[in-house]
Amino acid sequence: MLNFIVRRLIYLVPVLLAVSLLTFLIASLLPGDLAYVILGDQATPEKVAALRHDMGLDQPMWWRYLSWVGQVLQGDLGRSFRTGQTVLQAVAERIPVSIELMLLAEIIGLVIGVPLAIACAARAGSAFDRFMTGGAFAMLSVPSFLSAILLIYLFAVELRWLPATGYVPLTEDPIANLRFFVLPALTLALAEWPGIMRVLRSDMIATLQEDYISLAKAKGLKPSRILFVHALKPSSLTLVTITGINIGRLIGGALIVESIFALPGIGRLLVGAIYTRDLIILQGVVLLVASGFVIMNFIVDMLYAVLDPRIRHGHA
Repeated sequence: MLNFIVRRLIYLVPVLLAVSLLTFLIASLLPGDLAYVILGDQATPEKVAALRHDMGLDQPMWWRYLSWVGQVLQGDLGRSFRTGQTVLQAVAERIPVSIELMLLAEIIGLVIGVPLAIACAARAGSAFDRFMTGGAFAMLSVPSFLSAILLIYLFAVELRWLPATGYVPLTEDPIANLRFFVLPALTLALAEWPGIMRVLRSDMIATLQEDYISLAKAKGLKPSRILFVHALKPSSLTLVTITGINIGRLIGGALIVESIFALPGIGRLLVGAIYTRDLIILQGVVLLVASGFVIMNFIVDMLYAVLDPRIRHGHA
């Protein structure tokens, strides 16, 4: 297992370097001059030239990239020219909101998708299976912003059960915090459970046709034990993959959902940086988000090795 982890960590280094290079290029190749953006109305040729020299913008791009990577390795991702706040401070203030939103959405998606997948696999080809499969396919075509508007109209405007926008920290009032997170998390979960259900359903149907499942039935084991003990675990490898990929989808969906529900998370920080052309914040946040997605995929690889020992021994 240790050798497997070391090999994966070695593979992780070039991926993270590629992520840092792409992140740097995204911010560096955008039209406009950062020095002009910072100086605004006070921009003069002399001030622009001086600021470009202080920020190293007059250096070759490859040198700027190496300098930036060196600063990142020291924990310095830059400072916002608008607020004076460092990237790490800005992210540290907002990342708990985004993590809570993504965790709740993923949990709701699994709570909805996994039981439905097991039920459909146990009744493959039935009217219930066809109805749920068709419903999941239809839900995949509904965009998150439309789901958000419908949920706000139903639960906040008509029924008045939940607040439409706002945020209360978890440490101040856990109940109020959850009330503000229900609609955003449900919005993201509605886009996640169909993929979870369809993938797990297909894998379980294939697993239930294996010879060892027939042997378990011949021994007289309960159908529930066969489903949850003998069929679910071997069918969960693809589910782990989907769950890891969903993290990236949730990050993208959070950009829209956090803006709609006025949640002070990473999504709103990134959108605000784009609108104000705060390239330092934009560059740092994109790097952290992309690196987090890569690390999440590394964790998924580790879960593969836990679920299937053949993987860590190189036989699968």
